[in-house]
Amino acid sequence: MTAEGIAGISAAVRSRDVRAVDVAQAALDRIRQLDPRLNCFTAVLAERAIADAEELDRKIVRGENPGPLAGVPFAVKNLYDVRGIPTLAGSVIRRTSAPAAHDASIVTALHNSGAVLVGALNMDEFAYGFTGENSHYGPTHNPHDLTRVAGGSSCGSAAAVAAGIVPLALGSDTNGSIRVPASFCGIFGLKPTYGRLSRRGAFLFAGSLDTVGPFARSVEDLALAYDAMQGFDPADPVCAERPVEPSLPRLRDGIGGLRIATAGGYFADPGAAQANEAVSIVAAALHASRTVEIPEAARARAAAYLITASEGGNHHLSDLRTRADEYDPNTRTRLIAGALMPAAFVSFAQRFRAWYRQQLRAIFEDLDIILAPATPCPAIRLGQSTITLNGEEVPARPNLGVFTQPISFVGLPVVTVPVQLPGQLPIGVQLIGPPFSEAMLLRAAHFLESAGIVSAPVAHLPG
Repeated sequence: MTAEGIAGISAAVRSRDVRAVDVAQAALDRIRQLDPRLNCFTAVLAERAIADAEELDRKIVRGENPGPLAGVPFAVKNLYDVRGIPTLAGSVIRRTSAPAAHDASIVTALHNSGAVLVGALNMDEFAYGFTGENSHYGPTHNPHDLTRVAGGSSCGSAAAVAAGIVPLALGSDTNGSIRVPASFCGIFGLKPTYGRLSRRGAFLFAGSLDTVGPFARSVEDLALAYDAMQGFDPADPVCAERPVEPSLPRLRDGIGGLRIATAGGYFADPGAAQANEAVSIVAAALHASRTVEIPEAARARAAAYLITASEGGNHHLSDLRTRADEYDPNTRTRLIAGALMPAAFVSFAQRFRAWYRQQLRAIFEDLDIILAPATPCPAIRLGQSTITLNGEEVPARPNLGVFTQPISFVGLPVVTVPVQLPGQLPIGVQLIGPPFSEAMLLRAAHFLESAGIVSAPVAHLPG
């Protein structure tokens, strides 16, 4: 069932056309077959998956409701707590940590909805990266071209979905860690509003920016997963106390009445030809004839860097003092620099953040959705050190999030949709909305998918 959507799998399991245990076993078989070439998984939970699937089958036989995601295999970025294994967060330092006693909150939510957890997934160390080239566990390879990166930091999550190993995976997004790999791997990704989904049981990177969310190969799958994970969690201090707002019933409402514009200026790098073409295709399909300028986007990105580095560095300060040699050198250098950041720099960045949030709020008084590139280019090659931005050669790793950071800086929700240009690798477009507009963004994404403008078929591994 590699190409089956979540709804199809669940319906087949609930009607007993197929057993949940057979669906789980098929996913485990795909891991064994494909993962040696992709390097998505750091832990395969075969015993748990089979046991959970068998219990689900027994529940169905007893006539009990197995949940809307019955039998759907899923996997999670290894910064989520998973009962019985250490929460690695892409590091070696945490290998010796005690196994998690409980699953993370949204892992539990998916389990309670009938989904079956099959494994934990590779990522950039402590989520500090955009390429998925982990020096401890090896790089995750892009299913469309094994010589290229899958994007980071949620590399394993995006690649596992793109390759059809699982139809659903969880990632996290601080500055673009869902949107960049979704773009590179040609799938759909949802970065919810800051505080919309519970982060309890997820290892944080920068607490004032971190969000959690799903990857899938269709908008319907994304909506099903998002709806299953919604809900207030008082154990997460930033989780918004809002009612559940199901997105699935509104997917087919169309785009009538939506005010949509394309981001110009900073987001229209003339050298990013494929990114600009993808945005133009999406804009034409959505009848977005307006262009809007997001003021001081470059400064927002710089301020996001300062806050990220400071919060991340201070979060790791104890280990940096005593176990610095166990970090990847690139991660260590950036975290130390962040820990040493002058307080005046961070204070200025936070004051600017408040101003910038007001500017975005004003823009969305007159607009519903803004379109922007997700990445400045398709997936780069493994080991590639530079890319070209605005005619200048710049380091690749820190600059792949050039278009994502100014958006997550103030916690806006984004759906990334994949565009496949003829003869090219896929590339993503961001559909950006005001806070708590996930249902509207998914509705616009579904319109694009139904029109054949965006799609995410299973990537068949080359060779």
